[in-house]
Amino acid sequence: MDFKVGVGKSDFAALRESGNYYVDKTELIYELVNDTDNEVTLFTRPRRFGKTLMLSVMENFFNLRKDSAGIFDGLAITKHRDFCKKWMNQYPVLFISFKDAEAEEFDTAYDKLRNIIADICKKYSNDIEDARINQADARIFERLMFNKASDAEIQGSLKTIMRILSSIYGKPVILLVDEYDVPLANASEKNTAKNPYYLKMLDVIKGIMSTAFKDNEFLQFGVITGCLRIAKESIFTGTNNFASYSVLDEDFSEYFGFSGDEVEAILEAADRKDKTDIIREWYDGYIFGSSYIYCPWDVINYISALKKRKDARPKNYWKNTSHNGILLTFIKRTDFNVADKFEILLNGGTIEQAITDELTYDTLHSSEDNLWSILLMAGYMTKADPGETQDTVSLRIPNKEVLSIFEDTVISYFKESADTDTIKDLINSLWEGDEAQATRIISGLLWDTISYNDYHEDYYHAFLAGVFVGRGYSVESNKEKGLGRPDILLKDRKNRRAIIIETKKSDKESALEKDCDKAIKQIIDEKYAEGLKGYELVTGCGIAFFQKQAKVKLFTRPG
Repeated sequence: MDFKVGVGKSDFAALRESGNYYVDKTELIYELVNDTDNEVTLFTRPRRFGKTLMLSVMENFFNLRKDSAGIFDGLAITKHRDFCKKWMNQYPVLFISFKDAEAEEFDTAYDKLRNIIADICKKYSNDIEDARINQADARIFERLMFNKASDAEIQGSLKTIMRILSSIYGKPVILLVDEYDVPLANASEKNTAKNPYYLKMLDVIKGIMSTAFKDNEFLQFGVITGCLRIAKESIFTGTNNFASYSVLDEDFSEYFGFSGDEVEAILEAADRKDKTDIIREWYDGYIFGSSYIYCPWDVINYISALKKRKDARPKNYWKNTSHNGILLTFIKRTDFNVADKFEILLNGGTIEQAITDELTYDTLHSSEDNLWSILLMAGYMTKADPGETQDTVSLRIPNKEVLSIFEDTVISYFKESADTDTIKDLINSLWEGDEAQATRIISGLLWDTISYNDYHEDYYHAFLAGVFVGRGYSVESNKEKGLGRPDILLKDRKNRRAIIIETKKSDKESALEKDCDKAIKQIIDEKYAEGLKGYELVTGCGIAFFQKQAKVKLFTRPG
């Protein structure tokens, strides 16, 4: 196929020059510059929704150090000929990303930030001898580049570099800042009484941003991206003509992520249109403003897999790109009691929730409304109705991919909260062959978890694995044994005994008994006990589940 798609490509020039498929979002440039008069624009979107690539598009379009006509050829922006003549490659551009300025402690994160600024300076090191540059600025620039600048010079670094570029080119500078809130998000997460991280980082980021964007005569305009909008008074105090567009806003809502038509076009180009329904089920479902949006990171990853294997199955590509611990933190908050809302969401329903899109990281966890707001802004939730106001919003889980993250969180919560004595009683009942007791305990454990009616076999499998892991036994899950793979193998090496567990999901309560028998038969027919040499007691355990009910059957033979 004459089709190329690259995973993780966020450099627009490299993407276009390599012939990779590009979903044309360049109209945003015209709409932003021609239709607004924003001095500073902040776009907030979840991770992996194309923010970095969009800033790279802007950097290539505006930067006078580049000749970009070729890579924009045929794209939507080129329809505006007068606009392109006025703006394409006509301004100095400073593009900086803070996404790597995170660490366990402030000093390391601050060093990373200093290195990011030093690397920016190195790009312009050949220009520093220009006679038009103020010599005091030149000396500060060198200290920035060689990592010898003072804290005050670091906080004023972007303005210093912009003043130098303006001196050289005789024009104000377009400033692009990507992932501006990553250092603060990381600092907030790691902040403790022994590690007072957040306020130090807030002071640094506030200094950098305020000097760069407030009353800066060398600024043509600025564009910032991030996950959350940090309250203006916290960072952007005094910045005039400041505009912010979040997932709640109508303006620019279609430019981050893929529309349904755009996904269909990609699938047609890749000759994979038969996967339309699967991609919709897994990666669609977001509503930004009034636009229906797919997660672009997931679509590109899955189509890349489909390009290699037509039968590739969808999977969760997004879960490791964001801080999923926030869900577990939320559900563990006993003062909020959100279990009922989680149950509604896990069962495909919606909840009504007050939402704000202006937060500060040091108060994110101070109220339930704030935490639901974070989940919405970070992509774990989406609006259920595109026409809703910004005050109170109907929320739902967007798709199967995010649903799986919620399921994993429920399992993790169960592992942490399950009563140890109850688990011991369960394991003892299995060793002793007490089917009735094991059935009662497992059903009781299910009732103690968050209700979720659309249980599937993988959920029950993970639930049981969570019961047994960390209880002093060797636990294997889906390892090769005999002719197939038992769901769970529990080994007590010290006492030379083992339990082989096979699970089934029943379609109705009356089928529990029959499905238990099927599980037992599978253990025997597939010879799962082979390879357990030296174990004196091997117990086969068939467990059938229907919603929050379980049925256990056991058989035991000598090893």
